[in-house]
Amino acid sequence: MANEDAGNPAQTHRGRGAASNLAGRFVSHVSSRESDGWQTEIEPLERLLTEAIEEKAKSIIATNRSPDLPFSQSINPYRGCEHGCIYCYARPAHAYMDMSPGLDFESRIFFKPNAAALLEQALRKTAYRCSPIALGSNTDPYQPLERDKQITRQLLEVMQRFNQPVTIVTKSQLILRDLPLLEEMARDNLCQVAISVTTLSNDLKRKLEPRTAGPAARLRTLEALSAAGISTAVLAAPMIPALNDSELEAILKEAANAGATQAAYILLRLPHEVAPLFRQWLDAHYPERAAHVMSIVQQSRGGRDYQSDFSQRQSGTGVFAQLLRRRFEVAIRKLKLNLRRQELDCSRFSRPPLSGEQQALF
Repeated sequence: MANEDAGNPAQTHRGRGAASNLAGRFVSHVSSRESDGWQTEIEPLERLLTEAIEEKAKSIIATNRSPDLPFSQSINPYRGCEHGCIYCYARPAHAYMDMSPGLDFESRIFFKPNAAALLEQALRKTAYRCSPIALGSNTDPYQPLERDKQITRQLLEVMQRFNQPVTIVTKSQLILRDLPLLEEMARDNLCQVAISVTTLSNDLKRKLEPRTAGPAARLRTLEALSAAGISTAVLAAPMIPALNDSELEAILKEAANAGATQAAYILLRLPHEVAPLFRQWLDAHYPERAAHVMSIVQQSRGGRDYQSDFSQRQSGTGVFAQLLRRRFEVAIRKLKLNLRRQELDCSRFSRPPLSGEQQALF
């Protein structure tokens, strides 16, 4: 499949993270426009609108056995993410849809309208064994499209009826729409929420994560969730060498002040097409330090842009990675984070009777 933008010069689109529609790794050939020498000025980019694409999913719960992940099953209501975070490790998945992991990933979003029905079917199966479900492990379950589609909301309503425990990771204030429901689930120890805070700088946030809530808004969201009795965590991720890694301690401190009791961090991950997209982004926004950033990244990834080994893909190796890990350990000890990991209650799981079905007497 041809990708018309694959060879075009990278230009930044207002409100978008990627600088191009870089071809996916499964594309057999690409085409590009070449200058004939007559045009001396770059044409202004047209506004890139978001396209919502309906996807009728056949199943909804994904399982994994990855030893470095704290969950064994997850649900992603959406493919692609309008937040446009340039570093998103989920970008390469759009290549499986014959689309670009670049601008397509953040402007052509697939939504699953039958997600709640599929979840109920899965939970009613006698073979199902309850364990926490991670909601939005790849893309944000509260990205802008959720305001209209409400698929995440529908999934949570099903989980509440079944007493199915859930963990959520988001950057969005939209989660506060569902605060009453989450508060009820939290009373039964059925939900935990992690807020991702990448930077405390509004300027860097606008470049890294163009359509996300600002740092102050995320901290207020964290505070509101914590005040409602919901177990909360901060995810300081990704930590990018020579760009935001100096903020690690400040992010953890602000999150602890907002009520977070748990914390984690992830070193920048650049799988597949994310690496060239991130390099384009560096050249567009931070050309003076691009080489330095990538040099430290490669020092932390065995001389390459990325290594996928379970033992080190989240934290990396080498001097920089070791120092970052040590800084994190010192900070959480000082802030008294991660003192006790709260396990969600799976013993409450039950299948509510179907409509017209006689309830059990005992």
